[in-house]
Amino acid sequence: MFRFNNVGLQIYSSRFNIAKLNRNTLKSDTTSTIEHEKTNMPVQMENPYVKEKVRCLLCKYEIQPDYKNVRLLSQFVSRFTGKIYGRHITGLCKKQQDNVECEIKKAIKAGLMADYYRDPRFAHDPKLFDLDNPFRPHRF
Repeated sequence: MFRFNNVGLQIYSSRFNIAKLNRNTLKSDTTSTIEHEKTNMPVQMENPYVKEKVRCLLCKYEIQPDYKNVRLLSQFVSRFTGKIYGRHITGLCKKQQDNVECEIKKAIKAGLMADYYRDPRFAHDPKLFDLDNPFRPHRF
């Protein structure tokens, strides 16, 4: 309908402008959705639920046990019985546990460490692991 009064022309022109705006917004919406889909790709990131790999104390700090380092080796020997603590208590990997055991035996053969007790000078050294709370449960 075409009206000649001022009100009718305003209504017609406003409807025409709205329809024109709707067409323009539809075109811009489709282009923006295409652009949005390009930018809406998943962000590459590390999995936040993956636990950090547990490494043994010696591997973590890249420490190589040596038979001359009696202070370090004495941390892995019982103070009262002279027995070498197991992997479930020390938390060492298989390779490092074998290295520590070999170096302790070398130190004992060389006379740097005692067989059955720990040197009292090393009794108050900081603890590398908790004897009462082993890394893996055991039967005793």
